[in-house]
Order: sequence, then C-alpha cells, then structure tokens
Amino acid sequence: MSLYLVVFIFLCYLALIKCIFYRHGRTLRKSLKLVLNVSSSRDTDGADIRALLVTAHPDDECMFFAPTIIRLVELNASVHLLCLSEGNYYNQGAERRQELLNSCAVLGIPASRVTIVDHKKLPDDPKTEWSISLVSSTIVKHIRAHSFNVVLTFDGRGVSGHANHVAIHKAVSEPLTTLPADWVSLSSPPDCCLLSLVTVGLLRKYISILELPLSWLLPSCLCCIIGSQGYRRAAMLCHRTQLLWFRYLYITFSRYMLVNTFQIIPQGPKNLKIY
Repeated sequence: MSLYLVVFIFLCYLALIKCIFYRHGRTLRKSLKLVLNVSSSRDTDGADIRALLVTAHPDDECMFFAPTIIRLVELNASVHLLCLSEGNYYNQGAERRQELLNSCAVLGIPASRVTIVDHKKLPDDPKTEWSISLVSSTIVKHIRAHSFNVVLTFDGRGVSGHANHVAIHKAVSEPLTTLPADWVSLSSPPDCCLLSLVTVGLLRKYISILELPLSWLLPSCLCCIIGSQGYRRAAMLCHRTQLLWFRYLYITFSRYMLVNTFQIIPQGPKNLKIY
C-alpha cells in the first residue's frame, strides 16, 4: 500500500470524524426523542428531560460519563447525580466529597442536585459485595422523590470491571425482583427509561478520538460526543487526590473522555412501572 493511499485514507477518516461532530447535535435530539417516546412533532430542547446519573465513587462522573453530562446540560436538561459512596478507600472521604462537588460544578451540575451516600454497607471497596436490595431501594427512593424520566448508569461489565459498578447495574436491571412489593406500583407514574453505559474492549477504549466513527456507526440507543472544549471541562483535574500517573494516561487516551454510548436496560413486564 503506497504512502499516498495511507494518507488519503487517514484524511478521509478525519473528514468522517468532522462530519460526526457536525451532525451530532441533531442526531442526539432525535435519539432522546426515541428514548423518551416523545412525539416526532415535538421539539426536544432538553427542558423536559429529568436525568439521574448513578455512580459508585467520586470521579466516576468525569472518568466515564462526562460527555453525557455536558451534552445534557447544554440541552438545558435537569441533570442530577447520585453517588453511592464517598470514596473513602484510602480514608480520603471528606476530600473526595468536596472534589466531587467541585467536579460537578465544572460539568454543570449544581451542588443542590448532587447526593452522596455514606452507608457502612456500601463502602468504596472492590472486594466488598454491595447489597443489591440496598442499592435498589436507594436508587428507587431517589427516582420517586424527583420524578426522573431517564436514569443512566454502568452496564454489566462496569467499564472498568469494578465490583461496585457492576452492583449498580444489577440493582437497576432487576428492581422488580429485588425490592419489596410496596416499591412497585401499578398506577401510572411517568415512564423512567434506564440506560447503561456500553463497555468497550481494551483497544477501542484507549484509541481516543480515533474510536469515534466506531461508536457512531455501531448500534446504540444514545450516543453523546464532545469536542475539545468539552474535553477540557471533562478532564478530572478537580479530583486532585486521584491524579496518579496512570490517570493522566487515561485522561489522554480514553474514549470515555470524548464519547459515551448507551443501551436500554429492559424492565420486566411492560404494565409494571417503577417510580
């Protein structure tokens, strides 16, 4: 293969990436309409979106979900964060709590919309199995209190494979079977769509912006992409206690700093709704 052909293919690839950035705003609105079952005749500017992001630790919000937060905030959506631990694995809980609030402020989530859980049965520890029923009840209480219509969290592999991430997915995937009967209602509350962040393989995870066309072309129900300005906001510089050398590599090369793709988490019988 000649050098000219390689250069031509690379330039076409870059042109495709530029086209994706150009079209993303319109496509994001269309995807949100489909996810929320909004009529195509209505314009979705984001004001009718009440989104809850469920994470396990301070820094999850910017390491994994920053593109989604930034894009939803830009659409004027009401974005809330529920963090199920204060990240006290190295006895830095108080510092990490404040770092989380600072990070959310940079991303566009005010402190009044951030809830940090400090429960002895939900420690920041990859070797501890979280109680699925406790995680489920905590999340459902929060959904009921704020009437969210979108909940975003990890998928079954938890992006990094962390046990606490996986526990959250289990809790939101099977709430009907893990919760007491009084949490389930047959009345007609607003629909709540559950979305899981897609875990990709190691190669795709660390080729940064070059992974963008794959995320765009492969099937997903929601794709959130940010450019250089959003990336500067997403970089986890607010989490000073976590900035070890390998985290700088993550910030530089991880596709999760630039793009998030989600799939819908199926929810039991359609006539049963959780709120």
